[in-house]
Amino acid sequence: MKLFQYIFFLLFATGILQAQQIKVLNRITEEPVYGVAIYNIDKSKSIITNFRGEASLERFSSSEAIYFQHLTHVLKVLKKEEIDERGIVYLDLNTQGLEEIVVSASKFEQNKRDIPQKIISISAGRVTSISPQTSADLLGNTGQVFVQKSQMGGGSPMIRGFSTNRLLITVDGVRMNNAIFRGGNLHNVISIDPFTIERTEVTLGAGSVIYGSDAVGGVMSFYSQTPQLSYRDSLLFKMNAVARYASANNENTGHFDFNLGYRKWAFLTNVSYTDFDDLKMGKHGPEDYLRPEFVIRINDQDQVVQNSDPLVQNYSSYNQINLLQKIRYRASKDLNFDLGLYYTASSDIPRYDRLIRYKGDNPHAAEWYYGPQKWFMSNLQVTKLSSGSNLYDKIKATLAYQNFKESRVDRNFQSNLRYIREEAVDAYSVNFDFEKRLSLKTEFFYGVEYVSNKVHSNGQEENIEANTFSKDVSRYPDGATWQSTAVYTSLKYKPNVKFVFQSGLRFNHIVSKSNFNENNVFLNLPFESSENKSGALTGTAGITWMPNSVLQWRLNASSAFRAPNIDDIGKVFDSEPGSVVVPNENLKPEYAYSGELGVKLHFKHVVFDLSSYYTYLDNALVRRGFTLNGETQIDYDGELSNVQAIQNASKAWIYGFEIGLEAQLARNLKLKSQYSVIGGTEEEDDVEVPVRHVAPNFGNTHLVWTTNNIKVDAFVDYNGEFSFNELAPSEASKDYLYASDANGNPYSPSWYTLNLRTQYRFNDALLLIAGVENITDERYRPYSSGITAAGRNFILSLKYSI
Repeated sequence: MKLFQYIFFLLFATGILQAQQIKVLNRITEEPVYGVAIYNIDKSKSIITNFRGEASLERFSSSEAIYFQHLTHVLKVLKKEEIDERGIVYLDLNTQGLEEIVVSASKFEQNKRDIPQKIISISAGRVTSISPQTSADLLGNTGQVFVQKSQMGGGSPMIRGFSTNRLLITVDGVRMNNAIFRGGNLHNVISIDPFTIERTEVTLGAGSVIYGSDAVGGVMSFYSQTPQLSYRDSLLFKMNAVARYASANNENTGHFDFNLGYRKWAFLTNVSYTDFDDLKMGKHGPEDYLRPEFVIRINDQDQVVQNSDPLVQNYSSYNQINLLQKIRYRASKDLNFDLGLYYTASSDIPRYDRLIRYKGDNPHAAEWYYGPQKWFMSNLQVTKLSSGSNLYDKIKATLAYQNFKESRVDRNFQSNLRYIREEAVDAYSVNFDFEKRLSLKTEFFYGVEYVSNKVHSNGQEENIEANTFSKDVSRYPDGATWQSTAVYTSLKYKPNVKFVFQSGLRFNHIVSKSNFNENNVFLNLPFESSENKSGALTGTAGITWMPNSVLQWRLNASSAFRAPNIDDIGKVFDSEPGSVVVPNENLKPEYAYSGELGVKLHFKHVVFDLSSYYTYLDNALVRRGFTLNGETQIDYDGELSNVQAIQNASKAWIYGFEIGLEAQLARNLKLKSQYSVIGGTEEEDDVEVPVRHVAPNFGNTHLVWTTNNIKVDAFVDYNGEFSFNELAPSEASKDYLYASDANGNPYSPSWYTLNLRTQYRFNDALLLIAGVENITDERYRPYSSGITAAGRNFILSLKYSI
């Protein structure tokens, strides 16, 4: 009998103990929340959670109200008897103002307010409200990322005066940048399906310590949806279906996704298909942008025909399909396996800017298009969120394979020769990331990375009259390789809730190899192969200081680098009319040194966010005049062209100022505004000239009215002017892209658009989004773009969810 009494007492005591001991977790990330103040109504009893989120409620009675308060989470009130048997208390993140969670800064969750750099966060809800046609349009809607478009099937982001291969793109933590990411406008971001995005984080400024080469001006981190588990015996089934139409390009989009969640397994499937017709520009604006004529082939002859509607930009249409399959297996509470399979493929995409270029009185090209742009990625992530190891508390292992395929096809007007160049890249990467809490005030992050790329390239010349093919110079040396090995560390010291210091270091070793034997048949280069080795050490240090609830300071200094890739070392292509770029084996990394100062003022109903920055770019990899076997001109694709090559031949100084405003004007009315001022010069032939990727001043202002089921967003997008003297020399030479000023010189006019977007939720299942963009039907072309933006555009989207 005593034995049973003892067992009964032990079980009873264990139950009481479990009820007294609780653990506070973030509801979304299920991460422990350190420093939660737990107290009763008169604060006569209180306790703070430890770094594991644990605390004892022994002092509290079962019936009194217990308050759970944390700076970055919503206040929660519970009675002890309301806490479940596991002793878990979930807190919801307070997403107003400073309190957001970001991952991109260290690859583990951190409070945004602890990061000394400026990071733009875009939630899935925001993506739904914007309803962008592409991920490039999503970035442009922030008002802090400028987007250039050479054709409708594109979008090349510009961040703080940098673009293309000086910006890094990641998808679920895997770098998308590969060995052939070029210095010219780059459009791979459209391969990311906006319907699959759970959140987007854009780091403004250098990110080389965590991400390595290319993260000079910023990092665009896209995180796709995560399969949802059931946490119970029954199946968790969720489904979304979306249909969308836009009038300016007669867009027809369909999307479907569903989630199957079990206790330990979850499956998520996404399918999207979009079809775009030719884009129609606005009625009011420069006549230089009109499309009065275009080339068609009739009876085996190229003919110029008049456009029945010069507002329609013929040969800009394309379509695209996006597929995503994700699988999650939760082996235990702290151990997850995530597999992602991604595939996207476009149709042929006409390069519109090349189709509007003239040679004399006739178009230069009869046809110029990108072949289908295809991207595949398989990504396996293993995440362990707790460990008894002395080396780490958390570990994340990421193994990924990517395959990129792209091609270029062009033929001059009234020529029988069509030039076809096809490229593919196999990219492998392995990352191990670790987090270790050294003390209650100090966290240590570190990791290792290996990346390997192999380039496949082929060139052909097709005689369309004789229907014959012959070998031609390829864009890149076939079989070229690019490898990167790195180790990186980051330290976060937070002595109190008001002050955070973060610093980091990274060392990269990069090796690229190319063989030019095949292309030497056409080029006769003075070398047959090249091997480029480079090492790069970069660092960062910054603080955030929040002396009170109103004021937050950010101060950060960092260095970044971009190592030469195969596009820099081995490319052959026509960079601009009358010029050809040839390989150069004598290249070394370029370095950027940046400083940033920011302040955020968080009043009761108004938030001001101001940032200023300065970047010095040394040993800049730029395109400059070159000689090949003593010649400054060679024949390329039937045209005598000036020889150029990528060289470490410049320096650049870039600076800017950003201001953001968010004001709660009334209970249901909010004002949001963002404005960016950018300037910069670079060295060219010992003269300082404007930097090509420095955008004009730009921004947007939104007035948002919200009720329970209705949201109305009236907004204006605006863009400053670049006069002829403010254009970079490489841009001033492309007069076919720009309007003409009073002197007949090219310039980029200022512009603005008025827009209205509405959202109506019928019920939990049905959501309607309707809007009109460019209400006044302005005709404008964003700086450096080859295609004119959409005119008045009516948008209708319907989303059904279960």
